[in-house]
Amino acid sequence: MEASGTTAIGPRTAARYFGAGFLALGIWWLVYQGLSPFAKWFTFSLLTLSPGSHLTSAVEFFVFEAPKVLMLLALVVFAVGVVRSFFTPERARRILAGKRESAGNVLASLLGVVTPFCSCSAVPLFIGFVTSGVPLGVTFSFLVSAPMVNEIALVLLYGLFGWKIALLYAGTGLAIAMISGWVIGRLGMEAHVEEWVYATPTGISEGGESPGFSWGDRVHFGLDSVRDIVGKVWPYVVVGIAVGAGIHGYVPENFMAGIMGAGAWWSVPLAVAIGIPMYSNAAGIIPVVQALLGKGAALGTVLAFMMSVIGLSLPEMIILRKVLKVRLIATFAGVVGVGILAVGYLFNFLL
Repeated sequence: MEASGTTAIGPRTAARYFGAGFLALGIWWLVYQGLSPFAKWFTFSLLTLSPGSHLTSAVEFFVFEAPKVLMLLALVVFAVGVVRSFFTPERARRILAGKRESAGNVLASLLGVVTPFCSCSAVPLFIGFVTSGVPLGVTFSFLVSAPMVNEIALVLLYGLFGWKIALLYAGTGLAIAMISGWVIGRLGMEAHVEEWVYATPTGISEGGESPGFSWGDRVHFGLDSVRDIVGKVWPYVVVGIAVGAGIHGYVPENFMAGIMGAGAWWSVPLAVAIGIPMYSNAAGIIPVVQALLGKGAALGTVLAFMMSVIGLSLPEMIILRKVLKVRLIATFAGVVGVGILAVGYLFNFLL
């Protein structure tokens, strides 16, 4: 057994894994490169749609983007699944316990990017963090960062818009998580956590260590992650791309500039207000973001819309009501909302 807790593998086994990995990645790349020609063949040759029509534009967008986004999603979920076999929410909880609050806010925000998280896990993670001695503000930095600045969002943003937009989103999202957690920590609102949370025995949160995992186990863990995560989110992806295809095909060019453009002061708060009640994830909302930008929406407004959908969703707040009192939930929504509005206005002003 190695010090890292993994089982050593022989050179032949390692070569077999790497060879199979490179072969699979090569096939993935060839298929990915053929998506655009396939979309054109499907739209113009198979369906014989006329160039220039609204329906043609929508169909070509959907046929190209749907497999593209799903392929990117499968690739990154597999890679991160392998990484997560080393790193669990339980380990994140132990790392954060006992940290000074300012340093903890930064560390919690960074850990949120690589830690498994969804709305359904908000309650057990929150309980586990608080009962382990993690400060309340640090816990909120994690709860903001984990859904908002996750690996799926970053990889899909990179694949659709390039590294600059992905880096911009990551930087602003992490800043919101760090500052929001710090502000909530300064407000001293521990009394607004439900009393039963503090009485919960330590160690109830899910996710333990993975001693004895071989590389074969980790590959299987990555494949299981693809089946589990992609299997759950693909309907949201398809619906999001269908909405994006409708916007791409039927909304007039630059129409969104009047509603979500940088010149309308009310566009950012309107985008946030629309985004909060929506239930989606990064995989489902990013195709919609792509279509909005293509129709003239301002980048800052669209970023604010995306952040509100992913990081400030009404369903997550309803779930958190099990462990938080209304005043703390309202404070959480208000602090994060102000940060999102600031990001929207800032980038509409600068770009």
